[in-house]
Order: sequence, then structure tokens, then C-alpha cells
Amino acid sequence: MKVMTLNFLTCAVKNCKSSNDSFPLHPKDAELAKDDIEINPQLLINVLPRIDWTALRTTSTELGFPTLPEQPPSPEDLQSDEALLKELHELLMETQMMEGKLVCGHCGHEYAVKNGVANFLLPSHLV
Repeated sequence: MKVMTLNFLTCAVKNCKSSNDSFPLHPKDAELAKDDIEINPQLLINVLPRIDWTALRTTSTELGFPTLPEQPPSPEDLQSDEALLKELHELLMETQMMEGKLVCGHCGHEYAVKNGVANFLLPSHLV
């Protein structure tokens, strides 16, 4: 599962739907893999407005990546700052979580990740 995907996932437990702490899910014991993908600046520029920047900064830090800037870069910033473009590309497009767990910050439920796929099926008492 690409790190970018984590930016769109929230806890599936019914009681967590109204809690801000259920997003983002926090990686635990994450085993990462990296794919070599050609940089596409226009794709990053188009995706960036859809990303929750605060959640991405949290996920980035928890996975051991360098700290991202406080504010998301503008399209002009990305086009002029090749180092930042490469850093975001590596984090969002090339990095995958292959094994580990995703943990809800509200209820603590852990979703297993195996072979890059998260299991979001809940036991019946949590539905």
C-alpha cells in the first residue's frame, strides 16, 4: 500500500466515525519497500491539493522520513525546488508499506497489513 493511500484511510469502527483522532491511521512495525518510478511533477502538483498535509506530515515522521514543511508547497514551489519534489515523490509515489499494522488513534484498533494490503474487516462486536 502506497504511503499516499494512508492519507485517505480512517478507522472503520463505528464509534470512531465522529472522532478526529481516527485519522490518520498510525503505522506500527511498518516494513517499507521502495519502487523506482519516474518522477512526474504534474501528477504531484495535481495530487497535492487532495492531500491532508497535516496527516501526511504525521505519517512521514512516524515512518522516519525527514520532516516536511509546515505548509504544503505551492505548484510554483514544487517546480522550482527539485529536492522537495524528489522528497515528496519518494514518500508519496515510491514508498509502500508491505507489512505491519495501522493503528487508530481513537480506539487503538489495529489493522494488519500483509503483502501491502490492509485488512479492514472488523469483528462483529465492532461493527
